[in-house]
Amino acid sequence: MKFILSFVGIGIVCLGIFLCGGQTGSTFNEDYMRIHIVANSNSAVDQNIKYVVKDAVVSFLLPHLAEAETKEEAEDVIQQNLQKIEEVANLTLDKQGAKYSAKVEITQEDMPTRAYDDFVLEKGVYDCLKIELGAGDGDNWWCVVFPAVCFLDVKNSENVEYISKIWDIISNVI
Repeated sequence: MKFILSFVGIGIVCLGIFLCGGQTGSTFNEDYMRIHIVANSNSAVDQNIKYVVKDAVVSFLLPHLAEAETKEEAEDVIQQNLQKIEEVANLTLDKQGAKYSAKVEITQEDMPTRAYDDFVLEKGVYDCLKIELGAGDGDNWWCVVFPAVCFLDVKNSENVEYISKIWDIISNVI
């Protein structure tokens, strides 16, 4: 009887390991395409450059992704423009006086949970447009390419936020 109980107990443990053992807490999220930009370093200059590159890449991608209605369409647009995205990033780096270049690829990455207003993406593995600047040793910026959470909704002008740099400067002086 001890043998049977031991055998059943071992069987339950093995079944549990089999069913849960492959889980690492991360799942593949096939409905989303993320963007991930990693700075060269954590220096203030490199962190600023990361945001300038982000702005340039987003400006380039916006009209290209405006008509993408599925993640696959968005990924195809990005794949077709990978070389141009790298050129935009490297031109921006040159204009900023950076002594390093960008590496651009589509990859899969384990990403933490992120909330964008009411929209939450759980921790997991996502397809990703990754832009690594220089050594890629700095803090990073990430968002969502599809659906276009981080890009302006060009079809719905209600979601446009107008920002005045002049007002920001005046407000800081007053």
